[in-house]
Amino acid sequence: MIWLAVAVGSALGGLARYGLGEWVARVWGTAFPTGTLIINVLGSFVIAFFGALTVADGPLPASLTVRAFVMVGVCGGFTTFSSFSLQTLALLQSGDTARAALYVAGSVLLCVGAAFLGWWLSSRFGAA
Repeated sequence: MIWLAVAVGSALGGLARYGLGEWVARVWGTAFPTGTLIINVLGSFVIAFFGALTVADGPLPASLTVRAFVMVGVCGGFTTFSSFSLQTLALLQSGDTARAALYVAGSVLLCVGAAFLGWWLSSRFGAA
């Protein structure tokens, strides 16, 4: 059952990634990989928020199947770290080292910050 949950979650996450990436490209263009950055930040937030909220001793414990569906399936299909790596390489190969550095720093700082925010917000659900 877990395999099916991960497969369905991955498909949904991949569709969401594609749709959001296309929308961001239409709105902000493609000169900077804004879509991938937004997707990685959102994915980092969701995996930490949901993970902390649904852990066995958390405020909303969930089954292993549900956690695998969201955290491995949906988040795994949605986040795009491999795309991040390829796009960083492309920026470097085009000689645009300033944008490559901005992209790497922004991705790391914003994603870790989003993960912290997700964890912190979920910890408030159990506080009285």
